[in-house]
Amino acid sequence: MSGLFLFRLIPPRADFAQTMTDIEQHTMHLHNTYWQQLLADGRVVVYGPVADPEGVWGLGVLRAADRAEALAIAEADPSITAALNTFELLEIIDGVTG
Repeated sequence: MSGLFLFRLIPPRADFAQTMTDIEQHTMHLHNTYWQQLLADGRVVVYGPVADPEGVWGLGVLRAADRAEALAIAEADPSITAALNTFELLEIIDGVTG
Protein backbone atom coordinates (compact mmCIF):
# COMPACT_ATOMS: atom_id res chain seq x y z
CA MET A 1 0.00 0.00 0.00
CA SER A 2 1.31 3.44 -0.85
CA GLY A 3 0.87 6.70 0.95
CA LEU A 4 0.54 10.24 -0.32
CA PHE A 5 3.09 12.95 0.32
CA LEU A 6 2.98 16.69 -0.30
CA PHE A 7 6.16 17.97 -1.94
CA ARG A 8 6.63 21.74 -1.76
CA LEU A 9 9.37 23.10 -4.01
CA ILE A 10 10.78 26.29 -2.51
CA PRO A 11 12.50 28.64 -4.97
CA PRO A 12 15.58 30.66 -4.06
CA ARG A 13 13.74 34.01 -4.22
CA ALA A 14 10.15 35.30 -4.30
CA ASP A 15 10.37 36.56 -7.90
CA PHE A 16 12.14 33.44 -9.18
CA ALA A 17 9.43 32.59 -11.75
CA GLN A 18 9.87 36.03 -13.35
CA THR A 19 13.66 36.42 -13.05
CA MET A 20 15.19 33.03 -13.89
CA THR A 21 18.58 33.10 -15.54
CA ASP A 22 19.26 30.90 -18.58
CA ILE A 23 20.95 28.31 -16.36
CA GLU A 24 18.02 28.36 -13.93
CA GLN A 25 15.56 27.97 -16.82
CA HIS A 26 17.51 24.95 -18.05
CA THR A 27 17.51 23.42 -14.58
CA MET A 28 13.77 23.99 -14.28
CA HIS A 29 13.27 22.34 -17.67
CA LEU A 30 15.08 19.27 -16.29
CA HIS A 31 12.88 19.50 -13.17
CA ASN A 32 9.72 19.55 -15.30
CA THR A 33 10.90 16.60 -17.40
CA TYR A 34 11.60 14.65 -14.19
CA TRP A 35 8.09 15.33 -12.85
CA GLN A 36 6.47 14.50 -16.21
CA GLN A 37 8.14 11.08 -16.02
CA LEU A 38 7.00 10.58 -12.42
CA LEU A 39 3.45 11.39 -13.55
CA ALA A 40 3.70 8.97 -16.48
CA ASP A 41 4.97 6.29 -14.07
CA GLY A 42 1.98 6.79 -11.77
CA ARG A 43 4.17 8.14 -8.95
CA VAL A 44 2.53 11.58 -8.98
CA VAL A 45 -1.13 12.52 -8.55
CA VAL A 46 -0.70 16.19 -9.49
CA TYR A 47 2.09 18.71 -9.79
CA GLY A 48 2.59 22.30 -10.88
CA PRO A 49 3.33 25.86 -9.84
CA VAL A 50 1.15 27.55 -7.22
CA ALA A 51 0.17 31.20 -7.75
CA ASP A 52 0.92 32.36 -4.21
CA PRO A 53 0.81 36.19 -3.84
CA GLU A 54 3.98 35.89 -1.73
CA GLY A 55 5.81 34.18 -4.61
CA VAL A 56 5.24 31.19 -6.88
CA TRP A 57 6.27 27.80 -5.50
CA GLY A 58 5.91 24.25 -6.75
CA LEU A 59 3.50 21.59 -5.52
CA GLY A 60 3.58 17.87 -6.10
CA VAL A 61 1.56 15.07 -4.58
CA LEU A 62 3.61 11.88 -4.60
CA ARG A 63 2.58 8.26 -4.20
CA ALA A 64 5.23 6.34 -2.27
CA ALA A 65 5.47 3.25 -0.06
CA ASP A 66 6.82 5.33 2.81
CA ARG A 67 8.54 8.60 3.72
CA ALA A 68 11.97 7.23 2.82
CA GLU A 69 10.84 6.48 -0.73
CA ALA A 70 9.14 9.87 -1.09
CA LEU A 71 12.27 11.57 0.25
CA ALA A 72 14.44 9.73 -2.29
CA ILE A 73 12.16 10.89 -5.11
CA ALA A 74 12.25 14.49 -3.83
CA GLU A 75 16.03 14.50 -3.38
CA ALA A 76 16.53 13.23 -6.96
CA ASP A 77 14.70 16.23 -8.45
CA PRO A 78 17.24 17.95 -10.74
CA SER A 79 16.49 21.36 -9.24
CA ILE A 80 17.34 19.93 -5.81
CA THR A 81 20.49 18.09 -6.92
CA ALA A 82 21.63 21.33 -8.59
CA ALA A 83 21.10 23.13 -5.24
CA LEU A 84 18.82 25.64 -6.98
CA ASN A 85 15.68 24.98 -4.91
CA THR A 86 14.91 23.46 -1.54
CA PHE A 87 11.84 21.48 -0.53
CA GLU A 88 9.50 20.41 2.23
CA LEU A 89 7.94 16.95 2.32
CA LEU A 90 4.85 16.21 4.40
CA GLU A 91 2.74 13.08 4.66
CA ILE A 92 -0.93 13.42 3.74
CA ILE A 93 -2.75 11.48 6.44
CA ASP A 94 -5.56 9.27 5.13
CA GLY A 95 -5.48 11.00 1.73
CA VAL A 96 -8.21 10.09 -0.74
CA THR A 97 -7.83 10.30 -4.51
CA GLY A 98 -10.31 9.92 -7.32
